[in-house]
Amino acid sequence: MASLRSAPRRHRWAAALGVTALVVTGSGFLTAPALAAASQVVDFATHCVPPPIAGIPPIDGTTTAEITVDEPAPKVGDTVTVTYTVTKPAAGNPVDIALPADIMTPTGKVALGGAQTGGVTVTGPKKNPPVPGKGTFPAFSMTGTFTVDAPGSITLSPGDYNIHTSYIMELDTPCTVKNPPAPVSQTIVATPQPSANERTIQLGTASGNPGDPVTVTGAKFTAGADVVVVGRAGAAETADRTTVKATATGGFSASLTVNDKATTGIVAYEGTAWNDDKGAGPAAYTVNDDTPLPANSQKLSSSVAAGTLSMTQAGDTVSLTSVDFGKGGTSTGDLNAVTIKDFRGGPAGWSLTGKMTDLTGPGGKIDAGRLSWTPSCTTEAGSPSTCAAGSAGAVGSAGATLASTPNGALTGGEFTAGAKVSLDVPAFTAPGTYSGVLTLTLT
Repeated sequence: MASLRSAPRRHRWAAALGVTALVVTGSGFLTAPALAAASQVVDFATHCVPPPIAGIPPIDGTTTAEITVDEPAPKVGDTVTVTYTVTKPAAGNPVDIALPADIMTPTGKVALGGAQTGGVTVTGPKKNPPVPGKGTFPAFSMTGTFTVDAPGSITLSPGDYNIHTSYIMELDTPCTVKNPPAPVSQTIVATPQPSANERTIQLGTASGNPGDPVTVTGAKFTAGADVVVVGRAGAAETADRTTVKATATGGFSASLTVNDKATTGIVAYEGTAWNDDKGAGPAAYTVNDDTPLPANSQKLSSSVAAGTLSMTQAGDTVSLTSVDFGKGGTSTGDLNAVTIKDFRGGPAGWSLTGKMTDLTGPGGKIDAGRLSWTPSCTTEAGSPSTCAAGSAGAVGSAGATLASTPNGALTGGEFTAGAKVSLDVPAFTAPGTYSGVLTLTLT
């Protein structure tokens, strides 16, 4: 089992899970999201060169085409399937001989623009109706995929294409866009992968008398952001608060004077109100009760020692199902169960997140963004907190939440987290074993 390490003065642990995918032959801040536009049929000038055997000059004509996608609003790391449909080719059968059915194989390119540039290679099946001699080529479709690597609007425009015929002899009719890029036919809007909140705070002392200052330090906040540091009485904020600006490295140090005897914790967050994605804490804090005792009375006290936040995992290796070379597909498995014990007895919840590396093997790598999971979490009876499973979706190098519990007046308990995992393996990934590391972090 991988070792568990505790960072100084923090409840933070990390464990490495070796994820193995087998590939064998035969037998992974916008206030409102923008909306993707519907695809458009576009026309563009095309220069087509018939095969030399036809003895005819190049053809300058107009191609009519449309680009469609299977996912108009992907996340960074998602794979998008693109279909390039030429409804009216600019070229036709260059010879007098009629061409029979199913001898045409189209290939082409789709040009990307906007937030992501480059091209997508697309191919079509060897399928067509009969084409008479010197007749117009029929409509055809080509498909391909690309991985989204940047957030924002990404445009897709038809690019060059080639029509290959296999009858009597092998002939090509390449057609190029005369004034590239061609008009935009499709626009998709990509959003960033949700990332784990790694903000943390620490207190200089865990208790004090009313009116005493406590030093609060923070890390991994947004550089230069205004950070509110405030006391908590259960889930409600107290009047004890101050504001400090984060440094260029995302850290801060603040002195907070705590007067409210009901205070049970201290939090820090960016913005004007608490946000789970931009806050840290609560860190437990106790205000000493200094109320004078009545005459002839005795004050009896007992204490409950606070424990730690910890996790263990049932194993450190996961073997996913194999897929076939040439077909690819989904390789699936189950994460080893992770047991979380929260015996701190304070107001803070916890979050268990994961980040994936690329999977490497004999054919290079399988991108980390191709690994997805469907998390689950169960709570042991009697626990003050109830855990919630993270959202199903891609894990990737940006990370995602496996499970969590909310902040509350009193939190704690025992929990078991897990996930169904699936790796999207490209069809022609070279045979062999591909391995990567999924790192789990408990905060």
